[in-house]
Amino acid sequence: MKIPTGLIDEELKTFESRFREDLRSPVPLLDRITRYIVKRKGKQLRPMFVLLSAKLCGPINETAYRAASLVELLHTATLVHDDVVDDSTERRGFFSVYALWKTKASVLIGDYLLAKGLLLSLDHNEYRVLHILTEAIRKMSEAELLQLEKARSLNLDEDIYYEIIRNKTASLLASACSAGAWSTSRNDETAEKMRIFGEKTGIAFQIKDDLFDYSSDNIGKPTGNDIKEKKITLPLLYTLNKVDKKTKREIIYIVKNKNRDKEKVNWIIEKVKETGGIHYATEKMNSYKNEALNVLWSFPESPIRKGLEDLVQYVTDRKY
Repeated sequence: MKIPTGLIDEELKTFESRFREDLRSPVPLLDRITRYIVKRKGKQLRPMFVLLSAKLCGPINETAYRAASLVELLHTATLVHDDVVDDSTERRGFFSVYALWKTKASVLIGDYLLAKGLLLSLDHNEYRVLHILTEAIRKMSEAELLQLEKARSLNLDEDIYYEIIRNKTASLLASACSAGAWSTSRNDETAEKMRIFGEKTGIAFQIKDDLFDYSSDNIGKPTGNDIKEKKITLPLLYTLNKVDKKTKREIIYIVKNKNRDKEKVNWIIEKVKETGGIHYATEKMNSYKNEALNVLWSFPESPIRKGLEDLVQYVTDRKY
């Protein structure tokens, strides 16, 4: 399924032009790195959610464009910092900023992007948008630390798992939808409704990512990658809670100590499939997707609402 960009083609072109401008810096090294980032940007799902959420509630305005830029700046900052934290040399099939410019420059670039984003709102007195997005950054930081703490013991129940992904992944998408809706409606109730829509969609998005770890398709991400990084995903979590104690101890031992052994990682993947972890996670993903659509269907029918429906469908149907 393709990303439904047709409804906001012109708005996306305007956004891209402004985003490039917002990233400019008089410092040559900064400018070089930010140009590298812009050239290798991903699918821009978050700015699309901002602009479609804005258009759902009224004509797109300057606040909506700035909200889209702020979301993309914050998202890019977190990715740059994540690559340092994860010691990751690759991002979307290319060298990461961390691989090319090392730790110091990467941390400073992430800080610079955060500052640019904050100033974008402050310079235009858009405190409500800034509040919505800053709340997401707080939640993301807390969730990363909670995940770090739990990764040591691998002692995780589903409630903790959902708390982590709700705050780590879904909070930024929730804030993107909320900020977009508020930019054109100036209505807190509408913004909150779209925040819930974005959160449900974001959780479905993360569970889809979890499922990729067990996929045999060519998805641009090595199968078993999350296991190698000691990340507890929903299919694995379900399996740990279903198998006998001996098998559970064996899985935990491999994740902790033998996560680079391809044969042992493949054994875990097969165990997850046998236990029904894939089926369980797929059902949960579809449940969150349907909850998101139910929130969206409380808005009047329109081509923009249909565009958001298609975007939600894309999130759960995508191949990478």
